Amino acid sequence: MNRVQPAALPDNALLMAYRTRGDHADCYEVTVPQAVTLAGFMAAFYTSPAFKLERWLLAHLSHFPSTDEQAHALARGERSQFAAWQVESRMADQAVLAAGRTRSWFMVAPLPDGSGTRLRFGSAVVQRKRGGMGWAFGALLGFHKLYSRILLTAAARRLQASPRSLP
Repeated sequence: MNRVQPAALPDNALLMAYRTRGDHADCYEVTVPQAVTLAGFMAAFYTSPAFKLERWLLAHLSHFPSTDEQAHALARGERSQFAAWQVESRMADQAVLAAGRTRSWFMVAPLPDGSGTRLRFGSAVVQRKRGGMGWAFGALLGFHKLYSRILLTAAARRLQASPRSLP
């Protein structure tokens, strides 16, 4: 597995619509040495130990409980809501989930030589109605970048550790 790196948002990314209209949108990617479906990637992401901490906080502080079973059902396309997120759009290779002003984006891209899959994860933050991102966005941006890398690394490791147990 390579290290997670910031990357350019692909032109065909569902998240590109946010960048085009002036919202913040980012992209991180990592390559894993096996075939991975979008469902497998999303399930690994939402059931990773790193993300389970966020799920615990959401359940206890914001009353958005969630389970691994719900994460797997979301990943398979059997549910459209998971904790605080609602599926906004989904294709065979990518999905966007919305929660308030934030969006989470997942994309899988098989490598042309068949040697693995490029996993991409990104976020968008929609501008406030009165414009701009707000002071909290600037204050938390550094943490957000680090956390995105941690979550993508955790999902990639989970996929490599137990690829058959995920959808």
